[in-house]
Amino acid sequence: MAKKPLVTIVLLNWNGKAVTLECLQSLQKISYKRSHIVLVDNGSTDDSVPAIRKAFHAVEILEMGKNLGFARGANVGMRQALRQGTDLLMLLNNDTVVDPKFLDFMVDTLLSEPSIGMVCPKIYYFMEPNRIWFAGGAMSMWTGTLRHIGIREYDTGQYDIVREIPHACGCCLLARRSVVEKIGLLDESFYLYTEDADWVMRARNAGYKVLYEPRAKIWHKVSVDSGGHLSWHKNKYKFLSNFRFFARYASWYHWLVFPWMNIIVNGIAALRYVLSRR
Repeated sequence: MAKKPLVTIVLLNWNGKAVTLECLQSLQKISYKRSHIVLVDNGSTDDSVPAIRKAFHAVEILEMGKNLGFARGANVGMRQALRQGTDLLMLLNNDTVVDPKFLDFMVDTLLSEPSIGMVCPKIYYFMEPNRIWFAGGAMSMWTGTLRHIGIREYDTGQYDIVREIPHACGCCLLARRSVVEKIGLLDESFYLYTEDADWVMRARNAGYKVLYEPRAKIWHKVSVDSGGHLSWHKNKYKFLSNFRFFARYASWYHWLVFPWMNIIVNGIAALRYVLSRR
């Protein structure tokens, strides 16, 4: 029997001791055995690092001493994984818990044909375990929007087919080493948000398929670090990063529409934030 590829799971932590410990606990129970965890700590001050070291001796911890943001921090972890000879790389948010077989399904799908470069799972809300947060991603160059398919829907099997998607979520994303070596790491000019969409777009432009694998399941404590689903912090960075992404990839004729639609969509999100009084 051929040896399974080595998967390196890259986690970022910033003052997230409780959620990170719970994520690592779930990763200890996965059935895929050839995996290694690299945790990049972005300057935590909540004693995360000693707590993680005490509980999980096999986790490799890289201490940055300051907050590098998601893209820079993830790149530190991925560079380390590449130096160590990993076969596949996974980005995984620390505010998640995973199904024990999620990685088996993702690896099997990724390796099912050479043209598949990246795979993402089905993602649920942690607080409502059967309510979908992500069942594949959609993108519109005309409106300048990225959206999650199935978001807030209860899972009745309506998104249980493996399919190619134009947009995947960096909350959990598995990629081939060869793809990363060809297209490069995350673009660090995206300090927060949309760096995953840019990474996926570069993979697709290089000729790789990006697939959604619904048998792989994880649960996400949505936006713990950014202050909540409708936080001002989150909406500000999403607007800036989304605009940069579509400015990079839009054709000239999309520019006639998408800047104004982007402003309208984000304006509505900001209004919802104000009305929520959060």
